[in-house]
Amino acid sequence: MEPRSLVRLKNFEVGEIMDVVIRDLRKFQDPRGWLAELFRHDELSPEFYPTMSYISSTHPGVTRGPHEHVDQADLFCFLGPSHFKLRMWDNRQDSETFNQLMTVVVGEDNTKSVLVPAGVVHAYQNVGNVPGIVINCPNRLYMGERKQQPIDEIRHEDEPETIFRIEG
Repeated sequence: MEPRSLVRLKNFEVGEIMDVVIRDLRKFQDPRGWLAELFRHDELSPEFYPTMSYISSTHPGVTRGPHEHVDQADLFCFLGPSHFKLRMWDNRQDSETFNQLMTVVVGEDNTKSVLVPAGVVHAYQNVGNVPGIVINCPNRLYMGERKQQPIDEIRHEDEPETIFRIEG
C-alpha cells in the first residue's frame, strides 16, 4: 500500500464523501445586522473540536489549494460576501468513499459550515465578483504549540502534474 501522499488515482467518481459534514449556517438578523453560530460542541464530535481559528479573504477568481492534511481537520465557514466552489477528493485509502469527488457551491446565497477530515484533499475558488471571506476553525494548531512543529499539509497545488484540479 502506498503512503497517502503518493496516492494518485486518475478517475474520481462523483459522490458523497464519508465524514465530510455540511451544515447550514443560519443568520439571525435584526436592526443591528446579523449573527451566525459557526459551531457548537453539542453538534460536533470531540475529535473535531476547534483549537484555533483564522479568517481569510480571497479575491475573485483565486483558488486556495488543493491540499490535504495528515492529522488536521478543517471546519470552514462560508457566510459571504461572495460565492465559493469547494471541491473535495477522498484520498483516504481506508475510507468507504475512497476515490470519490464532491463539489459544492457555498457562500452568501448558501451559507454553510463544512467539516473536511484529514486525508480529504480540498480546494476552494472564489467564483463571485467581490473578495470573499472564509473562516476556518481547525482541530489542530498551525505548526503545533508555539509553531514548533512541521506544517501538517500536503500541497498538491505545488505539483504541476497534479490530478487534483478545481476546474471542470
